[in-house]
Order: sequence, then C-alpha cells, then structure tokens
Amino acid sequence: MRRAVCPGSFDPITNGHLDIIARASKLYDVVHVAVMINQSKKGLFTVEERIELIREVTADFGNVEVESFHGLLVDFCKQRDIPAIVKGLRAVSDFDYELQMAQMNIGLSGVETLFVPTNPTYSFLSSSLVKEVAAWGGDVSHLVPEAVLGSLTERLAAQRGRQ
Repeated sequence: MRRAVCPGSFDPITNGHLDIIARASKLYDVVHVAVMINQSKKGLFTVEERIELIREVTADFGNVEVESFHGLLVDFCKQRDIPAIVKGLRAVSDFDYELQMAQMNIGLSGVETLFVPTNPTYSFLSSSLVKEVAAWGGDVSHLVPEAVLGSLTERLAAQRGRQ
C-alpha cells in the first residue's frame, strides 16, 4: 500500500492545502494529513477543531486519514510506516527552506519528500493571510472551503465580541 503524509498546522485549512491533499490522494493509496501541535503558538482553532474541519472537507476523497502530531515528522512517519512526505511549494522562497528539511528528513530516517508545485491560483495563499484578511472583514470565500468559511466567520465574530 502506497502511503504519504501531508503535514502542516492548517490553522485553518485553505483551498491551497486542499488542492495539494487532493492531488496526493490521487497518487497514493492512503494520505495521512498530520496536524502539527505547536505548544508555543496559540492557534485560532484548536488542534481538535482543525482535525474535524479537515476530515469534513476531505471526506469525499475516501483515502485521507487525519490526526495530530508533535515532535519530529520523521518519527510520525516511522511509527506509521509512511515512506513519503508531500509538500506544496508556492514560490522559490519556499523551496530554500523545504529543501533543507527534505535533506534532513532523508538523512535522519530515509523518508523521501516530494514537492508538488502549487496551483497558480493559490500561489499567494497562506492560513495567516486568510486569517488577517478575514479579521479585517475581507472576503475569503474563494480561498477556503465552505465549511471552513463558516467556522472562521463564527470564530472571528466571537473574538471581536470579547474585545
């Protein structure tokens, strides 16, 4: 069985992330989406909420498993017998960092990294940018799946209500 992982923080998942996951799901029998736990960062959504949103928007793929991880991604891969990491590249600036990570990962554990060029429609897209634009009232409906848009709108409204 061919397995790969698509790692990230996914706070929240965007259409760019979803595009990479969808493309990986056509190439692999099982795609694990690994939601990174970073204790030092306070996300907009909890890890559990991100997992649920990702499960909802990837349900139709039929071969995507979603779970959280902390620590080294290569350890996540070794524990699950996953030989490949799939990463989307938006720009050359992404490549510099991701190449270093790929070389470290193969050196540590033999896990390969495959780079998938991002659809040009999403080449500028990041979760941080989506959150910032949405927080200022901008329309991000074309940048995130519908289920994410509803959750994002509710969360930001609740935050504004607390301020």
